[in-house]
Amino acid sequence: MTMTACLWFDTQGEDAATFYCSVFPASRIVGVTNWGPENPEREGTALTVDFELDGQKFVALNGGPQFPFTEAVSFQIPCRDQEEVDYYWTGLQADGGRESDCGWLKDRFGMSWQVVPTRLPELLADPDKERANRAMQAMMRMQKLVIADLEKAADG
Repeated sequence: MTMTACLWFDTQGEDAATFYCSVFPASRIVGVTNWGPENPEREGTALTVDFELDGQKFVALNGGPQFPFTEAVSFQIPCRDQEEVDYYWTGLQADGGRESDCGWLKDRFGMSWQVVPTRLPELLADPDKERANRAMQAMMRMQKLVIADLEKAADG
């Protein structure tokens, strides 16, 4: 079974899909379905946009303003190194996004992302509970996660 995440936008679904495809390598717009005459004020504009981010399927639905994004749903990006953390942190905040705490940010469309180095879960799962706690406390004080600072904190 393959699941597809459907993201509800007011009217910016096509712009969001294009933006996300510009940030994530190996991504593409698969297809666009437009509103028809049953909705004359939106006729000819995108209703749905099918797109893939590095092989993961998504649909952007321009359904209206009733359901804005909240932090209750986010996408987590596992990053192998600091260069990758920096790339996604900067890229997803472009043109109006904003950083939050603990590796979270919101892009300009209001979608929440967690930009997480793969080193973080390793530090948090350290069998030395004090070491893991120091890494957790350091993460809680950060916005963008910095691997060297997490490791330094864990080491005490």
